[in-house]
Amino acid sequence: MAMIGAMDAESVAEYFRGKSILITGSTGFLGKVLVEKILRVQPDVKKLFLLIRAPNVESAKLRIQTEVTGKEIFQLLKKNHGVGFDNFIEEKICPLAGDVMHEGFGLNSAKLSNLYKNIDIIVNGAATTNFTERYDVAFDVNVLGAKHVCEFAKKCPKLKMLLHVSTAYVAGEQDGLILEKPLLMGETLRMGTHLDIEYEQNLIKETMRELNTNCSTKKAERRTMKELGLKRARNFGWPNTYVFTKALGEMMIGHLRRDIPVVIIRPSIITSTLKEPLPGWTEGIRTIDTVIVGYAKQTLPFFLANLDLIMDVIPGDMVVNAMMVSMSAHSEDHQAQIIYHVTSSLRNPAPYAILSDSGHRYFFDNPPCTGRNGEFVQLKKMRFFSTVARLRLYMTIKYKLPLEMLHLANILLCGVFARHYNVARRKYRFVMQLIELYAPYALFKGCFDDMNSEKLRMAINKDENSSVPYCFDFDPKSIDWDDYFYSVHIPGVLKVMRA
Repeated sequence: MAMIGAMDAESVAEYFRGKSILITGSTGFLGKVLVEKILRVQPDVKKLFLLIRAPNVESAKLRIQTEVTGKEIFQLLKKNHGVGFDNFIEEKICPLAGDVMHEGFGLNSAKLSNLYKNIDIIVNGAATTNFTERYDVAFDVNVLGAKHVCEFAKKCPKLKMLLHVSTAYVAGEQDGLILEKPLLMGETLRMGTHLDIEYEQNLIKETMRELNTNCSTKKAERRTMKELGLKRARNFGWPNTYVFTKALGEMMIGHLRRDIPVVIIRPSIITSTLKEPLPGWTEGIRTIDTVIVGYAKQTLPFFLANLDLIMDVIPGDMVVNAMMVSMSAHSEDHQAQIIYHVTSSLRNPAPYAILSDSGHRYFFDNPPCTGRNGEFVQLKKMRFFSTVARLRLYMTIKYKLPLEMLHLANILLCGVFARHYNVARRKYRFVMQLIELYAPYALFKGCFDDMNSEKLRMAINKDENSSVPYCFDFDPKSIDWDDYFYSVHIPGVLKVMRA
């Protein structure tokens, strides 16, 4: 890794002055945080081209207004610009109605040739993050999307860098220290196996052909493609379709990049913003938020987690800070691709016990109204199981045996309990599937090395007396986890839950 020159917040922001940036995935959580921060710290950015999945430019513009700039996270920017906010957004954001899953993003040749000439930076944040996504859909977005972005990048003569957002969990279920190293084409996590991306693509096409020939229903097609994704992922050592296809996407970029400066950002579990532009902003219910919501609603009496294991989480604004600093640091750096783990397990490990304790304390101090008439009810502390075997045993005794008894009673009474039994069986299967899906994360024993990220952090001059109203901090050591969960993250998640 080349030496990184000294930087400060002002020089990082200055880097984006006059730049034209193509961003995919801007309607996602991280994409919104990135768009807002660029516009706030560098209003003289030339243009943000946002690739939006939409049938036409007007529809794309509407999606940006409702799903990006209309969100609460843009309040500070609105306040800064006052009545001129809409004009500022109109001037700086250019919607592109297209999709990464198509060559040239499905744009016409005139638009493409104009983009090729103008783009300075590409940020590829488009992804499907569903663990059990259909294999064809996940492959199209996470693998072919990366390929199409890379092919587009090679046609941009002014391009200074391509930043690709991946995930630290491309490491699968490894334990020990996991290094910031590229994934090589064909590499797998299971001994004796070799990946061929073209074969995987043909397998998807052939499976879809068979399904169409057999006139399968949409439901059967969806189930088959989901099962195929999980099967292929696990065959090569990855726990689910999401991390498997993200790994393939990284391989694709490494294989096709030639001399394009490439930075791959690998965050761990992304949580609500720590500070900027407002603390605790988040969207949707993410992995660990299931525990918070389940506790608030008293609908989740137990969860799979070893409270002594490290829960590697990182606030969304810190991920965006790392992205912007790395863009500034590696602009026009044509060496081999650089990987950054934006993670916390090495520098400031947070065990699951911290989330459990701060959550219990928060709800004790702020009991939610969970009664039928809005009254406060006595909260029961959540039970955690440290192994899958223990949780399965509990599920068998508590739920499966009564379910079998209900099944027997249903047969003896000629189907009186059929509806009740079918609903209960579906719920039981759903919970067991969730256990299987989340086990690799809840019981993850790896630790992400972040030596590259530490070098990047050390290059930033932290001037305590700076008058700049923003920072580019992504040092997990600066986080007090107990305070973050209690005062920032849990209130942020509950706000989303109640919306």
